[in-house]
Amino acid sequence: MKKYMVVERHKADCFEKVYHRFDANGRMLPAGLYYLHSWKNEERSICFQLLETNDPTLFAVSTEKWPDLTDFEIIPID
Repeated sequence: MKKYMVVERHKADCFEKVYHRFDANGRMLPAGLYYLHSWKNEERSICFQLLETNDPTLFAVSTEKWPDLTDFEIIPID
């Protein structure tokens, strides 16, 4: 499986809203997209996630649930 770094940049004043939605619904990842690890920057404005999948089109399914709160950058890791 290929690994990907997902950089989530939370929109202004949305950190609490992001984690409220996460607490209520979980990661909301589609089948076939697997979470490995995550961490936040000190300012709590960016979350870095390490995920893996054989089907990178699944990121579109995952990110469509968050555009009101977060901007995403998906980076393949070789």
